Amino acid sequence: MTDYVVARTTEISEGERIVTQLEGREICVFNIDGEYRAYTNWCPHQAGPVCEGAITGTTEATFDRENLETTLCYTKEGQILNCPWHGWEYDITTGECLSRQQVKLPEYSVTVQDGDIIVSV
Repeated sequence: MTDYVVARTTEISEGERIVTQLEGREICVFNIDGEYRAYTNWCPHQAGPVCEGAITGTTEATFDRENLETTLCYTKEGQILNCPWHGWEYDITTGECLSRQQVKLPEYSVTVQDGDIIVSV
């Protein structure tokens, strides 16, 4: 693996991202609540530029079997990435697809050293 300095921590505000080219791949680095995550800018669904999508939250449902009531709750604001092509949702903190088990964004290791954001490819 090779380490690449992709940005300074001051260059990616919380809730923001940057897209960079590393070894012929487009890789996106996200800052979510001060934690950095890096993914290939490629959606497993149909290879769309997933990292260019909107960052939102998602709606979760709970069902009360006793009262037969469903409750909807908007959660994870600023932690959900929506693919711009077909709307598949991914949790940025884990890379997992919300609607498909076993589907995950290709991820890279990220470290911070002396204010530099370093991605290992």
